[in-house]
Amino acid sequence: MHDDSNLFCGTTKTKMKTEFPAVETCSSIGREKDTVVADMDGTLLRGRSSFPYFSLVAFEAGGALRLLMVLLSAPLAGLLYYFVSESAGIQVLIFATYAGMKVSDIESVGRAVLPKFYSSDLHPESWRVFSACGKRCVLTANPRIMVEGFLKDFLGADMVLGTEIGTYKGRATGFVLNPGVLVDDQKAHALVKQFGDDRPQIGLGDRSTDFPFMKLCKESYIVPYNPEVKPVPTEKLPKPVVFHDGRLVQKPTPLMAILIIFWIPIGFILACLRIAAGALLPMSLVYYAFWALGVRVKVKGNPPQPVKKASGQTGVLFVCSHRTLLDPIFLSTALGRPIAAVTYSVSRLSEIISPIKTVRLSRDRATDASMIKKLLEQGDLAICPEGTTCREPFLLRFSAMFAELTDELVPVAMVNKMSMFHGTTARGWKGMDPFYFFMNPSPVYEVTFLNKLPVELTCSSGKSSHEVANYIQRVIAATLSYECTTFTRKDKYRALAGNDGTVVSDKPKLKVMGC
Repeated sequence: MHDDSNLFCGTTKTKMKTEFPAVETCSSIGREKDTVVADMDGTLLRGRSSFPYFSLVAFEAGGALRLLMVLLSAPLAGLLYYFVSESAGIQVLIFATYAGMKVSDIESVGRAVLPKFYSSDLHPESWRVFSACGKRCVLTANPRIMVEGFLKDFLGADMVLGTEIGTYKGRATGFVLNPGVLVDDQKAHALVKQFGDDRPQIGLGDRSTDFPFMKLCKESYIVPYNPEVKPVPTEKLPKPVVFHDGRLVQKPTPLMAILIIFWIPIGFILACLRIAAGALLPMSLVYYAFWALGVRVKVKGNPPQPVKKASGQTGVLFVCSHRTLLDPIFLSTALGRPIAAVTYSVSRLSEIISPIKTVRLSRDRATDASMIKKLLEQGDLAICPEGTTCREPFLLRFSAMFAELTDELVPVAMVNKMSMFHGTTARGWKGMDPFYFFMNPSPVYEVTFLNKLPVELTCSSGKSSHEVANYIQRVIAATLSYECTTFTRKDKYRALAGNDGTVVSDKPKLKVMGC
């Protein structure tokens, strides 16, 4: 099944005769007053299989056991599809994914997790036509609650007609409401119910099961299945995904889902060993212990030598870009000595297992400034002025307070690579963040020490704290080939709560600074 019939054999290329021309022949010029109705999987998206997205909801909202349930139900759903009905097969998968799940969790995953994966699979030709039309409608067999956030917030869909699932006391029952799964003639009926005699100008589909609703449109175009077609490039996405949540790095195909389930117990044991090595061994040996346990730490640049306390000079403030809460630990690993760090919010568990000293900021400017000055008198200190992490190649706005407290500033560009799990979360328990990072088979951290800030660029030479903070942000961004933004911690959490922080304009744009 796909969106309506290809959940499991989405990678199989099929040949079919059709009375409809290919989408490449559809003109997208002068369509501002036209209405377009499109299928989702295999049409707006290149991939025909919905299995990975059901698996994402299962894992992110229900955990590994729920993912296992979906994986085990897939063969049964496939058999029902081929030997009973398409609708029966999809209902099995919907039940396995959603039964008993909180509606709020489903909505949260649809808003904060799925858009990242959907956006990376956007079909260029379908999007060209869909985006050119003034009114946009999507017909899909997927549960509406799962896809509506992405389709409306990121693709500008005006309406989403999908399968409706039952709820009871805030939880999904797993059963489908009337008129059932939106497939075949059900899509045509939904279209007639929505538009009546006012036929849409354009219909887009990718297979014969879309033909009933496509025939109701004035013009209809088929999207031929082509696994080699490239998705819409990141820089040309209608709305960039700056913030996203969820633990999984890769889209869970059936094979990847199996690997994830089998790897989790092994990875957790490995993570405990890695965390123990970092917490119990002298910092001068942690680099080598990590290497032996499969964690790669790459060090670039020339870090400053530690300040001798007898000299009376204050410590260096390492100003780091923020990728995970482990940034100061890998900074210490790169230096071979523990560096204290100030934090905005970490779990009690993370504080307990941390091999370095961590000091919580109160978010009261005067109190925090006094605390940081005292810590610098004791030695070197690490700070992440973004205040929260960002997974994408963007830097959030740097809080400027640190620039007022010392002229001994060393920018540090931090970047990491993970193949299976993200080591950050906005929705889940932050205490598991270090475990998830170290559960990756071979995680990588790259620490680049940049030149110490010249005195003439510090506050003592007349620069404002904001000028200093913005300059360091630009230097780090240039090193990493990232973009500077004015997004803040509040913007991130608003984004994961339904608002991605973009400025409302004729065309959605990032709040980007001149880097």
